[in-house]
Amino acid sequence: MSKVRWGVLSTAKIGTVKVIPGMQKSAYCDMVGIASRSLENAQAAADKLGMPKAYGSYEALLEDPEIDAVYIPLPNHMHVPWAVKAIQAGKHVLCEKPVGLNVEEARRLQEIADSHPEIKVMEAFMYRHHPQWLKAREIVREGGIGTPVTIQSFFSYFNNNPSDIRNNAEWGGGGIMDIGCYPISVSRFILEGEPEKVMASITRDPEFKTDVVASCMIDFGGLITTFTCGTKLAPYQSVHIHGTEGRVELQIPFNAPPDRPCILWHQKGEEVTEIEIPTADQYTCQGDLMSQAILNDTEVPTPIADAVANMEVIDAIFRSERSGRWEAVSHVLVD
Repeated sequence: MSKVRWGVLSTAKIGTVKVIPGMQKSAYCDMVGIASRSLENAQAAADKLGMPKAYGSYEALLEDPEIDAVYIPLPNHMHVPWAVKAIQAGKHVLCEKPVGLNVEEARRLQEIADSHPEIKVMEAFMYRHHPQWLKAREIVREGGIGTPVTIQSFFSYFNNNPSDIRNNAEWGGGGIMDIGCYPISVSRFILEGEPEKVMASITRDPEFKTDVVASCMIDFGGLITTFTCGTKLAPYQSVHIHGTEGRVELQIPFNAPPDRPCILWHQKGEEVTEIEIPTADQYTCQGDLMSQAILNDTEVPTPIADAVANMEVIDAIFRSERSGRWEAVSHVLVD
């Protein structure tokens, strides 16, 4: 069976702890090498992960003809520059979310990707590929909750480390960029549409200047979804999808465990059904789908156009923070 030969730009923890091990279980991914600005760090990561190649620079990996595709878990401000370099080097790209610092960056990446149609480019919203989310959307699509009315999401953790990149405002840190992007994506994924406007209330850290608690309303033409995210709260996550006749609740919506089944609850009328979703690694699922799109020359499941749409909502949320009012979500398509 053919496999895609993958390289990884950066030894970031999300990659070495979750994504690479997940992709190594894929039937379609061959995790060949990892790059760092330090060859010593790259070699240590390669040895730990059992990857045959280590590179002392990102450029060296992109120059290797034995690499077909790259996964980019770099800090947010480096996503677009290195994704563009990878595309121009002829490599397919799986880039961590959020794809850029703002919608202008995301649109620039889409323009570059569109000019290289032979290259597959995808944003790494891994949750979408887990069977529990496919089941949740199936229930909603088939009328299992009646007419959807609202989605309520919560996502939080506590992190006050000043050296953590997630607390660096200039590098795209903060709760909305790191975890708030998930509830935004969830609403768009489940409702299969784009919102018209948003309203946000945001608290910022006096030292980091990043958003540490944000509560937002997203208006899909009269259907309003809500979420709260925070980086100085007790760790927790939940998603409740409510309709006129029922609801769906996911036990662990975003950090689905790779080693045990997931649970979701479907209420229809008075009856509540507990649904057990078989064990799945969402990073393996993501690697499978991206690699199959490369091997079969088919569309990726979350193209950069989707990343642009998510960034349009994020930008509107930050405009609402500044204005204190509802702000329209501008949907500008890149030809």
